[in-house]
Amino acid sequence: MESLKFWSLVIDGGYIMVPLALLLLLTIYIFTERFIIINRALREDPTFMKRIRDYVHEADLDSAERLCRNTDTPYSRIILKGLQRIGRPTQDVLAAIDNTGNLEVANLGKGLPWLSTTAAGAPMLGFLGTVVGMIQAFYTLAKAGAASNITLLSGGIYQALVTTVAGLIVGIIALFAYNYLVARINRVMNRMEASSIEFMDLLNEPA
Repeated sequence: MESLKFWSLVIDGGYIMVPLALLLLLTIYIFTERFIIINRALREDPTFMKRIRDYVHEADLDSAERLCRNTDTPYSRIILKGLQRIGRPTQDVLAAIDNTGNLEVANLGKGLPWLSTTAAGAPMLGFLGTVVGMIQAFYTLAKAGAASNITLLSGGIYQALVTTVAGLIVGIIALFAYNYLVARINRVMNRMEASSIEFMDLLNEPA
């Protein structure tokens, strides 16, 4: 029994396989690039907030800001923004921290709309290729007239279904990649929220 060859399937899928291949490459690129950036954002210095607390108690805000810049993580950047607002009303400090946190989350989520679009669009694109292939198969069958047979029809259907399989594969990969990255971003958000709460508690401690 002759086995199916991967590259033969790709070629048989026709021109619809080209955009599907591009979407797959885009998915791999976005996932890899975002994975590295989000992992970098999840770096944690367990002594960070303790050192910030010590600097604030000593009124050494310059050292605290320097520590935030050297740490270079989303939660250190929101603390830096809070440090720069010390002396203003509490609501102003909190608003500055919230705005910075929103910007950090938006930066981490760059490219994710492409993944969600691919997850939804790739199967539809594959189905479109199948419909076009089926039309071509039945058109060929009709043109063959008396010479038509089941082999001619089954060959056309086989080629048409390849794009559906390809579209589903690309869509599934993009869906899992999207959900994984979203879960990682949620971890960063939780860490930023915990850091901001701890910082606000620090500012409200009795002198």
